[in-house]
Amino acid sequence: MQVIVPPIKSQGIKTKLVPWIQLLVPDVKGRWIEPFFGTGVVAFNSGFSQALLNDINPHIIRFYQAIKDRDITPESVREYLERESKLLAEANDKGYAHFRLVKDRFNKQHDPLDFLFLSRAGFNGMMRFNKKGEWNIPFCQKPERFSKSYITKIVNQVNKVACLIQPEWIFTAESFEQTILKARSNDIIYCDPPYIGRYVDYFSGWTEADELRLFSLLSETPAKFILSTWHHNDYRENKFIHSLWSKFNIVTRDHFYHGGGKIENRKSIVEALVFNFEANIEKHNAYVQPKPEQMVLFEQRSEYIKRKLRRG
Repeated sequence: MQVIVPPIKSQGIKTKLVPWIQLLVPDVKGRWIEPFFGTGVVAFNSGFSQALLNDINPHIIRFYQAIKDRDITPESVREYLERESKLLAEANDKGYAHFRLVKDRFNKQHDPLDFLFLSRAGFNGMMRFNKKGEWNIPFCQKPERFSKSYITKIVNQVNKVACLIQPEWIFTAESFEQTILKARSNDIIYCDPPYIGRYVDYFSGWTEADELRLFSLLSETPAKFILSTWHHNDYRENKFIHSLWSKFNIVTRDHFYHGGGKIENRKSIVEALVFNFEANIEKHNAYVQPKPEQMVLFEQRSEYIKRKLRRG
């Protein structure tokens, strides 16, 4: 499966797990709903023409809404990155002076293109905000970060998601509770919350109380749902698998995260998908090709690109 990679980067992105997640998606006629949209990689590979995509981080939603509205285009992204990359390369303090300028500008004006810049120029692909809601990740210390090839890569990613975003995709920035309550029986909810007991780098944090509220809402929803979480690693288990999520069906998969600049920080973890419906799927490390409906959306994207190129 060729996975469409979005332009916004963040640690924990599900790019390598998309085929496994999509294998589990049931045949439903309603909307694809994500209360924790994040980078958007799972939604962009979902194949659904109707979607409700939410994240409490308003900068993510503002960025993709701007792409949907054509306020951000591949052309405007290229122009912006070419300008900022030159300023970054020429800036004092090995580029850090311009990074700080963009960071301070973003924290005041919340420009979606500055958000894109910070997500690609921040240390180790991380995304974190302080208690004031301000960007809180340092520079990657690479003043030549935005090479011509890297800019083209980002522009192509913007182009792909611009072609995939459908007219009936709705973007919201509200609580996960509000989004889940909007689901109906013919919808599918995909949840990728911060991993309890592992990650706290979320826009507003994640606590045991949040996990309990999520469990309660998913237990009561009339929709089908899939939840991503962690099962265990070499050192400990996710206690909530047994205390909460074992009420539902669970499948697992081996996965590796690269959590730092050194290869020794590449740690293994067993991922889990929790779901509330019956599925014919291997319990561990299942993988297949994408469903036909996914390919339809990809074909539509290809035709869109061809028409755009013909128009010049």
